[in-house]
Amino acid sequence: MAAPRPQPLLLLLVSLLAASAPRRADAWGKEGHIMVCKIAEKYLSEEAAAAVQDLLPESAGGELSTMCPWADTMRFRYHWASPLHYANTPNVCNFNFSRDCHNSRGEQGMCVVGAINNYTDQLYTYGDSPKSSYNLTESLMFLAHFVGDVHQPLHVGYEEDEGGNTIMVRWYRRKANLHHVWDVSIIDTVMKDFYNKSMDTMEGWSDDVGHWENCANKKATCANDYAIESINLSCNYAYKDVVQNITLGDDYYFTRYPVVEKRLAQAGVRLALILNRIFDKKKADTTPLYIQ
Repeated sequence: MAAPRPQPLLLLLVSLLAASAPRRADAWGKEGHIMVCKIAEKYLSEEAAAAVQDLLPESAGGELSTMCPWADTMRFRYHWASPLHYANTPNVCNFNFSRDCHNSRGEQGMCVVGAINNYTDQLYTYGDSPKSSYNLTESLMFLAHFVGDVHQPLHVGYEEDEGGNTIMVRWYRRKANLHHVWDVSIIDTVMKDFYNKSMDTMEGWSDDVGHWENCANKKATCANDYAIESINLSCNYAYKDVVQNITLGDDYYFTRYPVVEKRLAQAGVRLALILNRIFDKKKADTTPLYIQ
């Protein structure tokens, strides 16, 4: 099957990735988070961008995107944070916060949705007097990472297979698990197929931003809604027609990478919206997002 021409957004994401780091076959999960935050940086208001700069550690080099994979690097240091990267459902295609957002000990709120809400609340204390007791630098880095996570469909997957981690497949000729396919393999294949193509337009993306930023509660993160979107995409795309040891090839790839493309873009836009609401309180509820 001939490869269809990728959408403009996908090529933009690939170009962002190419500009951000050397190619590493084992690091696209990391680079997916970098993509999300590079998109978010373009939509930050001046006030939000200034606050982000103030909170970033010196090692970030002034770029939020460099710190967006940070939460994954801290899994062994912060064991308690491992459940905050995902949420599992009891093998059903819907997400319910009270039922599904907990860790293995049953502690409520210990999932990716609870984490997004918690770190958002912490960041709202930025600029308070006396100074916030939270480590707001870590709050920012956790939030940026978890907004990316909740948009990866299999980060809201079935408990039975641990979000696809126990479903073994072949991605073309290479062995993998289904979760890894969505974290890494699809983006890796896009990079190999389209790496040499350039893209410097926002066509096909900017018209959708207004729909992605909608949120009924102006202070809320809408993370619950994003989790609902992800479990629906898991059922309709990630899990669909997949069984143990199946070989996934062109048919799966060409119908799934547009989902990956859109979720990366939505995560970036929505992260910017959350940060604008936190740090630019007077304008963020009424001002639409524009690329800077």
